[in-house]
Amino acid sequence: MGTPLDSAFVSSLPKTTYYIPNFITPAEESFLLSQIASAPKPKWTVLSHRRLQTWPSALSKSNVLLGEPLPPWLETLLIPRMQELGIWDSSPHRAPNHVLVNEYRPGEGIMPHEDGPAYYPMVATVSLGASIVLDVFEKSEESLGEVRFRILQESRSLLVTTDDMYTAHLHGIAQAVADENLGPETVANWDLLGDKTCFTASRYDREIRTSLTYRDVLKVSKFALRNSLFKR
Repeated sequence: MGTPLDSAFVSSLPKTTYYIPNFITPAEESFLLSQIASAPKPKWTVLSHRRLQTWPSALSKSNVLLGEPLPPWLETLLIPRMQELGIWDSSPHRAPNHVLVNEYRPGEGIMPHEDGPAYYPMVATVSLGASIVLDVFEKSEESLGEVRFRILQESRSLLVTTDDMYTAHLHGIAQAVADENLGPETVANWDLLGDKTCFTASRYDREIRTSLTYRDVLKVSKFALRNSLFKR
């Protein structure tokens, strides 16, 4: 028996990756971007090649998350929609409890990395504002530095990675002002794209792209959760 995610399965990638274009509407995208822009300035962490927000808070040194709820604008719009697809059915909390908001301007990116053992091995990323290419690398010294796969994340799309794609691979975004050499031979999810006409010139000039990265942190402070409920 099939699942709602079957049509989103990216067969050319190691297991398991799903890609859904137009996961949200343009109006929902505008709403989310406005909420991000209205966040208090101290909520932003400015790094050398991007800036980010962490909700509800950063993890402790021992990878524990304070048991605080996500803000409604990050929860009520997207999480039920993900749950309807069964994305979080196997995660410990059956829902994500942590969101990173990353903003990439043209020329900015992030080095190849892995999300690590603090999280249930699944990531769900919603792209806002613009498209971008995610580079995937095998996690071995022999292949380190060589791009193994490329995933084109369109604005308003959802990308879900789990299993070997989470544990045996690294991912990163090149520091570039344009993504080039785009086509069915080079982009793993080409057949699933919502609008290929934007990339028919095999090139996409980058604009400001913001990502919402949803994950389920394994260790949650029960004391902080009880304290939060008491306050309410």
